[in-house]
Amino acid sequence: MPNEPMGVLDSLTGYFDFDEHDTDVRTETIAGATTFLAMAYIIVVNPNILGPAIVGGFNEDGAPIQETTIAGEVYSYGQVLEMLTVVTILASIVAIGVMAFYAKRPFGLAPGMGLNAFFTFTVVLILGVPWQVALAAVFVEGIVFIALTAVGAREYVIRLFPEPVKFAVGAGIGVFLLFLGLQEMQVVVAYDATLVTLGNVLQSPVAALSLLGLVFTLLLYARGVTGSIIVGILSTAVAGYALTLAGVVNRGVLEPGAVDEVADGGVGALLFGVQYDFTPLVFGFIEGLGLILEDPLTFALVVFTFFFVDFFDTAGTLIGVSQIGGFLDEHGDLPEMDKPLMADAVGTTVGAMMGTSTVTTYIESSTGIEEGGRTGFTALVVGLLFLVSLLFVPIVSAIPTYATYIALVVVGIIMLQGVADIDWQDPAWAIAGGLTITIMPLTASIANGLAAGIMSYPLVKAAMGERDDVSLGQWVLAVLFVVYFAVYFAVEAGTIQF
Repeated sequence: MPNEPMGVLDSLTGYFDFDEHDTDVRTETIAGATTFLAMAYIIVVNPNILGPAIVGGFNEDGAPIQETTIAGEVYSYGQVLEMLTVVTILASIVAIGVMAFYAKRPFGLAPGMGLNAFFTFTVVLILGVPWQVALAAVFVEGIVFIALTAVGAREYVIRLFPEPVKFAVGAGIGVFLLFLGLQEMQVVVAYDATLVTLGNVLQSPVAALSLLGLVFTLLLYARGVTGSIIVGILSTAVAGYALTLAGVVNRGVLEPGAVDEVADGGVGALLFGVQYDFTPLVFGFIEGLGLILEDPLTFALVVFTFFFVDFFDTAGTLIGVSQIGGFLDEHGDLPEMDKPLMADAVGTTVGAMMGTSTVTTYIESSTGIEEGGRTGFTALVVGLLFLVSLLFVPIVSAIPTYATYIALVVVGIIMLQGVADIDWQDPAWAIAGGLTITIMPLTASIANGLAAGIMSYPLVKAAMGERDDVSLGQWVLAVLFVVYFAVYFAVEAGTIQF
């Protein structure tokens, strides 16, 4: 008898090489769901960061301006947020699609945190660049990335990173994740004398519930429970809503307003209140292309800054999350790195055309990798869940951020194992690796951590009398970082003005 046609699922498992990676549909699906839940906050956060740039800033009372005109039509701030929400999801889906089917890696992508804040506060509100022109700059950056990735230039530059830097990235991101997660959980809080201190768990319901959720998740992980991270996130979120409905805490403390939304307008208001037409942002992007030549110097500076920060942010993230998945070779390089790099390049280009800032690989991808995700099927699940979230945006946004950040703390702890890959007896490795690890969380920037390691390595090697171990390309990278920081600090200090 002739062989029966393979089912769709069998075709997918063959396409994503499940046997080669010793994985299965269940594992990859749980991994994808975990990554999605860990990064779903971007659906709410990105619009709230970019919104003030679109409406022109803030009122005297510190609230965003509530009305703006785009392409001759008047839109409320709420409508702008809804447009940005849809665009955030669509840009993520495009980039994740490339990651899943072309790169076949288990990484999630979305508009990048930090880069969106730079877009709004530095470029638009401080430098005074119209948001339309800023979108055009992101678009040009994406086109440059596509071109450089296609010829292998980005992969070549990343391979120039000193080995101690590449092996230290994972641990650096781990500490960064720990710090971010504990802050959002209010376990670590701001303090004037020492910058940060331990939060009062007895006074903060968020800190108390987050800490209990974290302990629960860590115990599940220690027992080897499959899906421990996703169980921890959902159980903590459910507990927050239960405590709110029971009257133990006030509404809005442990849940982001969804209870009041349902009470005011019913479940229909919660599910179907989103405006999906984002074409005004597309018209704004087109307008921005026509404004480039009005101030080419400022435009070039914006493109350069977007390009530089995004390049090294993405490189650090890829290396870090690949390390935890065991994807790196003996030199700390990711084989066929150009393919995942193309995903963020395409996502950035398409995202800018739709109306959002730079798209990048997310460090939250490490949560899914820790759950066993090893192939593009994990990314496919993330993309499908983003697609579904278009229909249920308010429900996705109803997952409290503090609950999702439990995942970052758990994975941050796991990623600290990267310190074992560093030769701490070698001064060049110890200094470059140590700076990479510590500068990332202290400056809240993966790119800054890479910069510290890359700039210090050739200098230490030269001081040790081992200049021959440093390539010309590594010296060039170090000098480029010096130039970048000189320009960045000059702009920040007002020495360079436009």
